[in-house]
Order: sequence, then C-alpha cells, then structure tokens
Amino acid sequence: MKRGYSESSSTSLGPPQSRFKHNPEGDSEFLEDETTKKFARKVADHYSARTNQTLEEREASPIIHLKKLNNWIKSVLIQLYAHRGDAVLDLACGKGGDLIKWDKAKIAYYVGIDIAEGSIEDCRTRYNGDADHHQRRKKFTFPAHLMCGDCYEVRLDKVLADDAPFDVVSCQFALHYSWSTEARARRALANVSALLRPGGTFIGTMPDANVIIKKLREAEGLVFGNSVYWIRFDDDFSEKKFKSSSPFGIKYKFHLEDAVDCPEWIVPFHVFKSLVEEYDMELVFVKNNHEFVHEYMKKPEFVELMRRLGALGDGNQDQSTLSKDEWEVAYLYLAFVLRKRGEPGRTQVNGRRDKGKMNISKEDVMYISND
Repeated sequence: MKRGYSESSSTSLGPPQSRFKHNPEGDSEFLEDETTKKFARKVADHYSARTNQTLEEREASPIIHLKKLNNWIKSVLIQLYAHRGDAVLDLACGKGGDLIKWDKAKIAYYVGIDIAEGSIEDCRTRYNGDADHHQRRKKFTFPAHLMCGDCYEVRLDKVLADDAPFDVVSCQFALHYSWSTEARARRALANVSALLRPGGTFIGTMPDANVIIKKLREAEGLVFGNSVYWIRFDDDFSEKKFKSSSPFGIKYKFHLEDAVDCPEWIVPFHVFKSLVEEYDMELVFVKNNHEFVHEYMKKPEFVELMRRLGALGDGNQDQSTLSKDEWEVAYLYLAFVLRKRGEPGRTQVNGRRDKGKMNISKEDVMYISND
C-alpha cells in the first residue's frame, strides 16, 4: 500500500489514526507566522472582491446548477438538524446566502462571522433587505448579530460569552481554510466545541481529501480539472505522496469558474475525525456529496426541494440540469455532521434576543482580532 492517505470511500472512517505530533500550545496560544497571515488575507480579499450578483447574472453563471445543488445540500442539512427556536452560529457566513434557509427553519437567534469585510457588509445589507439586487423584501423573523474577524485565529468563547451556548454551529465550504496550520485547525474546533451546547450539532461541507488525492494520483502531472475547474499542486508534491506525520499545510490552488480562485488546504478526514474527538465531539455521519444526493433524493420532501431550487430543472418546462463537469465538481466535496458530547438540553434563547438586532447598522458590526 502506498504511503499517504487512504483512497477509500469518503463514507469510511479511514485508516487508523495518524500519529501526528500534536501542538500542545494550539488551544491556549495561537501561533501564526506571516505566511499564514498572508494566505488568510488573500482568501479574505478574494471573497470581499466578489460582488453580489443580480438574479439574471446568477442564472447566466456557467456553474449555476452546481450552485443550486450546493444550496440544496445546505438546505437539507439545515432542515435535518435545525429546529424552531434554535440559536445558530454561522462560521464563515460569507454574504449571508443561508439566511433564508435559517429563517425557514424558524430559528430564534443568529450570529454570523466572516473574515472578509466586504462579505459581512453584503450579509448586513441582505439581512436588512436594503440592496436592490436582493430579491427578498420580507423581514427575517430572527434577530442577528454580525462579526468580522478570523474565526480560525480569534478565541470566540470570550467574545461570545453572553451569546452562547448555541444549538447549531454551521461552517459551509470553508472549514478547509483553517487547515493551513495545526494551530488554526485547533482554534477552529476549539471555538466550535466551546460554543456548542451538549447534544448540539456542528454541520458543514468541505473538500473531500480522498477524492482530491485520488484525482491527483491519476493525473499525468500536478494539475487536473475540466471545463469549469482546475486544481494545481506545487512541485513540493511532485511524488504525490503525503506524510501521515504532516497532515496540515498541504496547499493547492483551486479555481472554479465564477466562484473561487485562491489557495486551499487538504483536510484528511481520518485526521479531522481524530481531532474533533479531542474537542468533545463525535461523528454522526460523513458523506461525499454524490452519495448525499443519491441518499436524500430518495425522500419525497427533498425531491420537491430539489425541484424548487432547480439544480436538476423543475421536471416540467425547465429541462436544464447539472452538466457532467459540474457533477464532477460536486464529487470533490463532502458533508459532515458532528455532535457535541453530553446530555442534550434546550438552550433558552429568549433572553438573548436583545443581543441581536432586527435591523443591523454598520456600527452594529463587531470587528474582532487578537490585537
């Protein structure tokens, strides 16, 4: 067997836990070098620079059906694990694209945090319903609190001491940005664990390391992709082998048409599973997005949701659907659900409604850092 990460199905738990060296300072002290800061800022600048699209511009996207499929996957996760009256923490909330999903779940309180200033501003205007390109004019039913900062750097339990605990923590298509160093990965998971109530759930989506490494090894060189995406590894990985003792900082460049163009990091899922257990969380499930679609499309309510979102057309006049290349991109990702250990208990959020606002001004956005 080749040395490196398993190429087994994403739904398996992977090989025995790697004996990687833990950073004992990872939880109590965040150690970040200038290179890591530069990459974090590059990611933030990339997403800040992306402008909100009108409905017409969105529909013209070369990956519109992939975007709709991703929305369906996130909607299914939220419908399965969010409940009426929940308090929600949305890590790397971006431009607030999931706000309507949370509103439909009838949550009672929402906190969103993102590193990109531009994204948080777009999230604020989307929540308020102020921007012309936002189709929604109906007010959201839950109060919200928005923060701008790096949730993989800043210790959030002190910042959100009056808001916690949360019933649900969500991190969609963003957790892999924490995997540039062990300290950042640990800070991310320590924040989740500290803020999630016992019995609460952590839901998320991120790249599937097994699939990416498999495709890399099948490629002739260090680049692979199709008409809508490409992934390129540096010459450091020319042998296409990865030391089990160094599972952090495995960087690649990811380009996805009309969506992403920045550095990302491999998250070996067996290492991720091992790490979350240190932070008092346990795996409920992990499924590659292909398997996720096949499983939940067996349920009538989610078939109807897929029809309404239009990832596969509406089944009537609209016969458009995912292209083969978009479906290949979906295969690059997985969905996961974790549970915080302990006896479940309901969080009383009514007393915290005054922590958030029903209309958020620029002055209401909290900026946080380690400085």
